[in-house]
Amino acid sequence: MNTIKSLVLGSAAVLVAMSGAQAADLPIKAKAVEYVKVCSLYGAGFYYIPGTDTCIKLGGYLRAEASFASNGQYNNAVNGVSGGNNRHSNYYYSRARQDLNIDTRTATEYGVVRTYADLTFTWTSGTYAGSGSATGATAYSTAGAPGAQADGNIAQGGVGVYYAFIQFAGFTMGKAVSQFDAPWTNYPGNNFDGLWGGGGTVTGVNQFTYTADFGSGITAAISAQDQTAYYQTNLWNVSGITAASIIGGAYGTNSYGGNVSPDIVGMVRVDQAWGLFQASFAAHDNHTGYYGAAETSGHPADKWGWAAQLALSIKNIPTGPGDSINIQGVYTNGASRYNAQSLVPTSYAMYGGSSTAGVYGTLGFAGVSDSVFVTGGEQQLTTTYGFRGAYTHNWSPTWNSAIYGSWAAVSYNNTAKGLICGSAAMGAIAGAGFTCNPDFNISSLGLITRWTPVKNLTFSADVAWTNLDQKYSGNIVSPATSTTSKPAAVYQLKDQNSVSLLLRAQRNF
Repeated sequence: MNTIKSLVLGSAAVLVAMSGAQAADLPIKAKAVEYVKVCSLYGAGFYYIPGTDTCIKLGGYLRAEASFASNGQYNNAVNGVSGGNNRHSNYYYSRARQDLNIDTRTATEYGVVRTYADLTFTWTSGTYAGSGSATGATAYSTAGAPGAQADGNIAQGGVGVYYAFIQFAGFTMGKAVSQFDAPWTNYPGNNFDGLWGGGGTVTGVNQFTYTADFGSGITAAISAQDQTAYYQTNLWNVSGITAASIIGGAYGTNSYGGNVSPDIVGMVRVDQAWGLFQASFAAHDNHTGYYGAAETSGHPADKWGWAAQLALSIKNIPTGPGDSINIQGVYTNGASRYNAQSLVPTSYAMYGGSSTAGVYGTLGFAGVSDSVFVTGGEQQLTTTYGFRGAYTHNWSPTWNSAIYGSWAAVSYNNTAKGLICGSAAMGAIAGAGFTCNPDFNISSLGLITRWTPVKNLTFSADVAWTNLDQKYSGNIVSPATSTTSKPAAVYQLKDQNSVSLLLRAQRNF
């Protein structure tokens, strides 16, 4: 019995020793894997960043599109080589874009801390630069909107930072939609970029904003925002006007000084189930450079301009589920970009044909400024007003259409008209029956139809018409313009029209 007991104890000791040796050879136990978890605090699509209490959401879209008879990509052919309406005008443009947005949120004792960035990668076919040389040599520009590249520059494109901001305790700091804008920015129901009638910074503007939330959908904001990138048109020194600049829609030398003051913006909004109402106001400092090349030449005093806007949205109207009406109106004095949103042109030169004897063709030209002045004089602020809107109807869960439009007027005071019309350059081009009036109206009307066969995949066709109602009349004797190959000749001043088509496929994620 003692022998058997000794054998059992010995065997147990050996087994214990062997298991100890094997345990010593095993690696250190790994930490538990931290799986990505759904964050339900801020809506669908948010996940916790592993190991943190910060939630993140990734999104964006991929877009492919082509525009026909346009000016670049999203506007009608109203200036430059497109406005020339000849063989230099591109019949179409194409664009491909990838957008990526990153939204993070963290709950703190001060409320939610949010960061948001929207980045784009774009390739756009180039704009024809038409050298107009005797040999017929041509070129394609690499300048223009973000992403505009020369045709054939296959491997390159443009990178855009649309939004990049922090929100904390009611403050917004960084590049975000202007507080002046209506929630639909430039698009009450359209894809077309050429609508006047209100402010719009669809790619954001640098700002420092405080927003107060009073509950029940009522908010108010006060904001200081950068004016240089989006909210300046022209401060024309008419002493620098030339015949060539006039027919291109410029009435002098653009004479901005440095940026000395941000624009001050205030906004009040009521956003409820029935729709939305918003009132916005902006103050804009017009700060010129010097009259001449040297600082001893002097300068005009600064003048503050302003803009006021009302916006209204009515949802779920009786014509059908999800149908809506969006409309807004604006008035500006010395702050024209709050009517001419950041993507519309501020100079117009549109050519057409003519059957009138002794006249080579027709021409409509116009220009937009915040103010005009002459050497030794003070700034004369430019007045504008206008509206835009859209009605959207849902034919079915997968089809909808919108009819949209805009109208705006640009008006120069009598002193400014005297400076422009009394210039030697304007007198040099005056022809038979010529009357000078730089005021003009600009209007657009469009129809868009969208088809969404599956969720987040939409195909659309957008047709837009633009009319330039310029107030000049009679004939002018125009100098030659090399970029459009227009000869020196007599042109009849006449209102002009342009129609474009934009086709788009977009996949959101």
